[in-house]
Amino acid sequence: MEITTSADGTAIAFAAIGQGRTIVIVNGALSTAADAAPLAHALSDAGFRAVTWDRRARGASDDRPGSGPDDEAADLAAVIDAAGGADAVLGHSSGAVLALYAASRGVATGALFLSEPPIDFDGSGFGEELPDKLQALVDAGTPEEAVASFQLDAVGLPAAMVEAERGNGQLAALAPLGQSTVYDARLTLGLRQPDATLLDVAPPVTVLRGEQTFPFLIGSSDRLAAEIPKAELVIVPESVMHRPDPTATAKVIAERL
Repeated sequence: MEITTSADGTAIAFAAIGQGRTIVIVNGALSTAADAAPLAHALSDAGFRAVTWDRRARGASDDRPGSGPDDEAADLAAVIDAAGGADAVLGHSSGAVLALYAASRGVATGALFLSEPPIDFDGSGFGEELPDKLQALVDAGTPEEAVASFQLDAVGLPAAMVEAERGNGQLAALAPLGQSTVYDARLTLGLRQPDATLLDVAPPVTVLRGEQTFPFLIGSSDRLAAEIPKAELVIVPESVMHRPDPTATAKVIAERL
């Protein structure tokens, strides 16, 4: 992977494959650039240059204590600049929220493709105390517990499922991403009940979701598409339960670029 430097000096790792117009992929929670490889390869096969990157506190990227959404938006800007510009940004889950936030702050994203963004329009999700709770767990040397708390309190997974992850070692495998749960919680908390600044973005916006996904994500995706002027909602049947189908997603982008 290559390294670029964000505005605050944080090293951010990224990689590119393929030739053609550049699509920068922004991952969701508890994932790294490696998890975006299937999407990147599908975009490459469709004739695009796909850029993947590790958001701060993940994978090969560094971190700075106390980071917030503006820092992550600056990270995306740094990756776009290092890639020579972007024709589009494809964000999934909290990565879609970050992409939208960055565009609203003037980052040159190109067209936005937002996959199942978890935007809490009604303000009925987790409370303001969650980021501090997660940070305390990380600071106490228990990042695995931060991951578990994030899954329970922010994502809303059943306790039995989280305990099963603990038993099969999945929580331990995700522990290196514990600090990133703080940043995802800050991001989604800060963008709940979005104002006009966030919704009045200049780039063309396409919101994608599966037919079979979590009800909250159906509601947030559909409402976001309705709230952003001229945004398009595209339902991708091949994407199931918050997992974007790489080939079908690349086809949606190719048809619009």
